[in-house]
Amino acid sequence: MSARDLGFALLVILIWGLNFVVIKLGLDELPPMLLGAMRFTLAAIPAVFFVRRPQIPLRWLVAYGMTISFGQFAFLFSAMANGMPAGLASLVLQSQAFFTLLLAALLLSEKVRAHNLAGLLTAAAGLLLIGLRSGSSMTAIGLLLTLCAALMWACGNIITKQVGQIDLTSLVVWGSLIPPLPFLAMSLWLEGPQQIGQALSQISSTAIFALFYLAFGATLIGYGLWSRLLSRYPAGQIAPFSMLVPVIGLSSANILLGETLDEMQLLGALLILLGLTINVFGGTLRRRRSQLRES
Repeated sequence: MSARDLGFALLVILIWGLNFVVIKLGLDELPPMLLGAMRFTLAAIPAVFFVRRPQIPLRWLVAYGMTISFGQFAFLFSAMANGMPAGLASLVLQSQAFFTLLLAALLLSEKVRAHNLAGLLTAAAGLLLIGLRSGSSMTAIGLLLTLCAALMWACGNIITKQVGQIDLTSLVVWGSLIPPLPFLAMSLWLEGPQQIGQALSQISSTAIFALFYLAFGATLIGYGLWSRLLSRYPAGQIAPFSMLVPVIGLSSANILLGETLDEMQLLGALLILLGLTINVFGGTLRRRRSQLRES
């Protein structure tokens, strides 16, 4: 990988890692469903006028937008508005890798390898430890909603697998057209016109910064650069970089928001990171060990 592309990869990870702190700032100013509606409206318009529509059936585009965009962030924003710390959210959300693994096995008949199962069990132990500490710096409902967000992300991953090789930036931009109306409907139902009006009338520069960061930084720039890297290098070379996202998320939440983990939560976080590492690198290590034995 060239030094320039390595820089792009690290920039994306930094943007996505800081994303959770920015979400927290946005939620301090705007209710979660309204934040979602405004974020995806900005991500879609005017970008759809400059990015070609992905050549996939409309039903798949709607399914993608309703899962990985609306479903994931409706749950994530609600989780963080209901006691889920930004740092832990960045980590627990990575359980999408294991939900994707299980859904692919159930729906696409993909094999679950021994290292996948070992990684899943290790991460599950970490989630259990974190869950046992709910009520101190984190709520049980916040953890549950974050896991639901991870499941929605995984559903979106399965849909992406089904549609095959397409321009990821195009899919993200056009998929962003789907969530605004469901988000707005949920906002009117759950938050009400009065809260919406009050939030919009008192919107601050911090909330505006959060919206632009989420729409243009995390969504358009982040996925645009990630798509570029995936088009130039094997997915196996690029995907491991995403493991740095919770590292940035936990660190930035500690530095910028003063969030800390107690001993049990820290152990749980380490177990989740270990589980992700086993899941990503276990197959490669197994193949190299087999090659050494044969030689």
